[in-house]
Amino acid sequence: MKDNDMKKTDIEQPQEPESALKDTSGVMMEGHIRIFDPETGEDYVNKRNAIHYENMSEALALSIANKTTGFIHEMSFGNGGTSVDTTGKVLYKTPRVSEAFESGANLYSRTYYKTINTTNNELDKIDIIAGPSYTDIKMTCTLGYDEPADQDLFDSSTTNQGDYIFDEMAIFSYPTQPGDAVPINSSTMLTHVVFHPVQKSQNRIIEIIYTIRIQLS
Repeated sequence: MKDNDMKKTDIEQPQEPESALKDTSGVMMEGHIRIFDPETGEDYVNKRNAIHYENMSEALALSIANKTTGFIHEMSFGNGGTSVDTTGKVLYKTPRVSEAFESGANLYSRTYYKTINTTNNELDKIDIIAGPSYTDIKMTCTLGYDEPADQDLFDSSTTNQGDYIFDEMAIFSYPTQPGDAVPINSSTMLTHVVFHPVQKSQNRIIEIIYTIRIQLS
C-alpha cells in the first residue's frame, strides 16, 4: 500500500493539551467552632469540628442542583457528648460522623436548636467569605439572655447535667418536612463537634461562630 493510500484513521492525531483543572479534583472541607461571651470576649470553646462527609456531599449536590433541601438551615445543641468518671474527669465521646450517608444522623442528645438561615438579622446569619483559594461559610448564632426560655437563672451548675449545659453541637440542612411540629427531625446532620460542657443561663449571652472552609484539592 502506498503512503498516500493510508486512511485518515491511521494518521496519528495531535494530542489535546492537558487541562490545568483536572476532572479528578476533590473537595476538601474543614470546620471550626468558637463559643464565647460577646460582652466580655471570654472564650468557652475554640476547636475544630468533624464533617459528616457523605451527608455533606449530598447537601452540596442538592444545593448545586438548586434543590430545596441541601442548604444549611439550623444550628443544634445537645448535652450528651461527655460524661464524668468517678474521679471527676470529663470523658469526650466520638463525634457521630460517617463516610456513609445517614438520614437519621443526630447528636447524642439534642436539647435545643435554632434557625440561622435568616434575613435582616445580624445575630443569627450565614456569611460567605471568599479567600484566595477557598471559600468560608461563616455561621453566626446568638443565644440571648432569654434563650432558651426555660433555662436556669445562673451558670452555677456543679454537675455538668441539664438540658442547657451544652457539650455538643451540629449543623443541619433544611428540613424535608418543614411543617412538622419539630422540623429539624427531617433535616440532615452535616457536622458534629463535642466539647467541654458550657452552661447557657439567663445571666449571660453566648455567641457561636461556626465556620466551614471549602477548598478544591
